[in-house]
Amino acid sequence: MQIDPQRIRSDIATIARFTETPGAGATRPTFSDAWRQARDYVIEQAKNIGCQIRIDAFGNVHARPSTLSWDTRAWLCGSHIDTVPHGGDYDGVAGIVIALEILRADPSAPLELILFAEEEGPTFGLGMMGSRGWVGELADDPLTNLRNKQGQNYLQAGAPHGVDPNRFASDRINPAHYRGLIEVHIEQGPGMWKNDQPIAVVRAIAGRRQYRCTLHGVANHAGSTTMADRHDALAGAATLILQFEGIARGLSPEAVMTVGRINCKPNAVNVIPDEVEFTLDFRAPENELLQRGHEQIQEQITTVASKRGLRCELVQTEDQPAVAMSGDIRRELTRASAKHLGHPAPITVSGALHDSAIIAPHVPTAMLFVASKDGISHNPAEFSRVEDIALAARIVSDVVRTA
Repeated sequence: MQIDPQRIRSDIATIARFTETPGAGATRPTFSDAWRQARDYVIEQAKNIGCQIRIDAFGNVHARPSTLSWDTRAWLCGSHIDTVPHGGDYDGVAGIVIALEILRADPSAPLELILFAEEEGPTFGLGMMGSRGWVGELADDPLTNLRNKQGQNYLQAGAPHGVDPNRFASDRINPAHYRGLIEVHIEQGPGMWKNDQPIAVVRAIAGRRQYRCTLHGVANHAGSTTMADRHDALAGAATLILQFEGIARGLSPEAVMTVGRINCKPNAVNVIPDEVEFTLDFRAPENELLQRGHEQIQEQITTVASKRGLRCELVQTEDQPAVAMSGDIRRELTRASAKHLGHPAPITVSGALHDSAIIAPHVPTAMLFVASKDGISHNPAEFSRVEDIALAARIVSDVVRTA
């Protein structure tokens, strides 16, 4: 049986109907009714192919052909179905339906579909919890202290869906059972669509460092205080925000810095701000770039604070290293892409984090990107061509059958 774009289209459309916000995008928080309905649809489709199903203690779903024992080495392929609020229909879902379609086309493929729980992060405030738990990198605190909007922690909310702390130790990943992981995902950026590239091979997942910076100045009268006499925390923050853009551009075309949240006090129209807190999200595809950027961030904050008579505090809240993808699997994907495209697929970097970044230190891992229209993602307007998704499925199927 051949890869069928129409079956892929049907899968995506069906999963899209499982949402808490009909008509306003996909909203599927992990362990919600909508998420469970989508998960059960995937399980039902896998069973129809003749797959055996296992739900591990962290809430991840595994599906293998019934002829493939659980301890036989196989390829992993999959992604996630949880979404951000009012998200799109393709983020994560594309990777799941590709694994389904490969198994439909070849029910004896040495392939294990995996559906990771809680990749996005908004439900409990931490992303990739299912994959982190599976590889043993999730401490007890996030599992018990982080809570969803119903006030439940991961263990409580996940219990009806297979989460079982009594099985954590026995259900952790056994790398000997896997030849590698291939995750297909939409790009979530404009580069491939602008350059008419339907697919691309990912060479690395960018590392991420996040910070919380607080600048302390002096509140004073907006009319009576001369410009020379001010210690304006907001002006200092504004200067830094522009300088962060320059630092990122100077490091690498693939480095990015974003100030996404800012709080200003006293936030009054006629008072010079005396305290500003902002966040900084910094990403780059090499750890050396992350370290250089970290040093420049520290230096700039100290310099600006000193010149403006401000006191500064910088707290690093996250340090996720950059992750290189498996060279061997990348070569196989490139070979297969040349066969199906007529030329090798371009190489790219993932600026977004994925479950692949968590699995890569334990199992050889690679990613294949599918173009996103205009780079729009986490938005109801998110769109990828089903023909491109089917092309990615053919490439992955080729690797799974021949590598």
